[in-house]
Amino acid sequence: MKTLPVLQPLCCGPDVPPLDADAAHDLAEIFKALADPTRVAIVNRLAAGEACCVCDLTDAFELGQPTVSHHLRILRDAGLVSSERRGTFAYYVLVPDAIERLRGVFTPPALVGA
Repeated sequence: MKTLPVLQPLCCGPDVPPLDADAAHDLAEIFKALADPTRVAIVNRLAAGEACCVCDLTDAFELGQPTVSHHLRILRDAGLVSSERRGTFAYYVLVPDAIERLRGVFTPPALVGA
């Protein structure tokens, strides 16, 4: 009788360890902050690298100042944006480390540092 080679199961995922619980929780908070289309659009606009005042964002999105400020507070609480006071105005920028952490979630381990 002829024997057939045994194939390895194809159902197993990549050999990547799961995130630890604290890191998963922190990332979940960031993703919750990005669960709104307006906040995603604000992050996209801030990705251009220029600091934006709330008034710049109210004009760009045709939203009221309280609404934009609410979205920015959520993004700031999640650690995605930071603000700097310039006189009576606050200017917002992306936090590079937070963006890199998000990018790392979608980068296969073999490509990290490549």
